[in-house]
Amino acid sequence: MNVLIVDDNKAAADLLRELLTLQDHEARCSYTAQQAMDAVAQEAFDAALVDLVLPDLPGAELAQRMRAEAGNKPLLLIAISGFGADEAGAAPGLFDHHLQKPIDFEDLDRILAPPAAR
Repeated sequence: MNVLIVDDNKAAADLLRELLTLQDHEARCSYTAQQAMDAVAQEAFDAALVDLVLPDLPGAELAQRMRAEAGNKPLLLIAISGFGADEAGAAPGLFDHHLQKPIDFEDLDRILAPPAAR
């Protein structure tokens, strides 16, 4: 699976990219919403992990723009934040999943697994 990680915490994003790579996923990091939109314009992603608090744009707004850019192509959107799903402030129904930081990698692995393996 080709995954975009959007998080302004560079160390956390880079570590997550390494973990995903070890699980045979392709992964790319963006540290701002603008970098993420540039990446989406250049490449099709199967999934995106989007921090809800970014320095240049709220994560929920970025997710809406990413969905629009994807058009008819499926895009699995996963919110990541230090808050629980109820207090994160994401628009209901916008994200397919919500993971609270620190991310439980087993949960993420299940989310990214092919449907037959779930």
